[in-house]
Amino acid sequence: MSRFAKEDRVYLIEEPFFDAEHISHLQLDRQKNLTIVTPHLQPHLSHEDVILQQVRLLKDFFEDEMISNYYFWYYTPMALAIGNHFFPKMIIYDCMDELSLFKNAPAELTDREKELFNKADLVFTGGHNLFQAKKDSHDNIYPFPSSIDKEHFAQARIILNEPEDQANVPHPRFGFYGVIDERFDIELIRQVAERKPDWHFVILGPVVKIDPESLPKLNNVHYPGGKSYNHLPDYLAGWDIAIVPFVRDDSTKYISPTKTPEYLAAGKPVISTSIVDVVNPYGVNNLVHIADTADEFIAAAETELNKTDKKEWLEKTDKFLADNSWDNTWSKMKQHITDTKNAKFNGIGNNIINNLNNKEEVYV
Repeated sequence: MSRFAKEDRVYLIEEPFFDAEHISHLQLDRQKNLTIVTPHLQPHLSHEDVILQQVRLLKDFFEDEMISNYYFWYYTPMALAIGNHFFPKMIIYDCMDELSLFKNAPAELTDREKELFNKADLVFTGGHNLFQAKKDSHDNIYPFPSSIDKEHFAQARIILNEPEDQANVPHPRFGFYGVIDERFDIELIRQVAERKPDWHFVILGPVVKIDPESLPKLNNVHYPGGKSYNHLPDYLAGWDIAIVPFVRDDSTKYISPTKTPEYLAAGKPVISTSIVDVVNPYGVNNLVHIADTADEFIAAAETELNKTDKKEWLEKTDKFLADNSWDNTWSKMKQHITDTKNAKFNGIGNNIINNLNNKEEVYV
């Protein structure tokens, strides 16, 4: 979004909070051309009123902001309940995951996605495996695995100061950051931690949709809580090995974990379970270790901990990540959007097309 905002206005519409004391309203967080819009609605509304109030607030907001020539960029098909009340110039569906397989997914999500595929002019998928699953659903669809901010995570290679809540954790340290939910392989971490009491696990992130009591309560497993994006390199710097411990089931079948290249950009060895989009390309290129069992995990970790020279691996990793950037992703996405726009309006006359291309574009 920050890349698109370099040229166009961008509005991110968040999901609502139900905490308005008197009247429903929109909270705005403006960052140059990027505005984060958060609806705050009155509590105890019916489902219909939740939709209608957001539509009303957004229509008034569009008028105030003079938003007319706009594109809708969907991250979830459930937003169609609101989006169907508007008339965007183009609809883009950024399909980041198979949301219908997530825990507590809405029953109507699958039907909503079919509707969105029918309405969308352009579709992106958040990984190659997801692209294979969705490619027959649309005739203008492209895979875009997660990009990274290499410079941000590369800071971990030179940071020396430890965060206070990690400074006293002994080495070797195995680290993870992200949402801790039903996709997190609790049993794998429990088994390894029990068998290797001198190895310490730092698990950063909020616990969501699972009982926190189900997590391993061991002296060598540490839960410092969620951390901001800006502080992640501070924690990464102190890890010996970064981990991607996801279970292998329907909920992880199509994920493409952004943390994998982020860990690598930080210069950290990685052990991951056999998530398809991690195995290929990172596993097959010998950039990460793949381990699904405690035995495999321990073997991979011991191999990595015994290495004394990682220069060749780092050079290979940096070369592999050389073209991975949000700037490159933005440039390629922008080209697909331009091509789709030109194809959509083909035949209406060059003067009209040129006029459309010269108009300010707004992404919502």
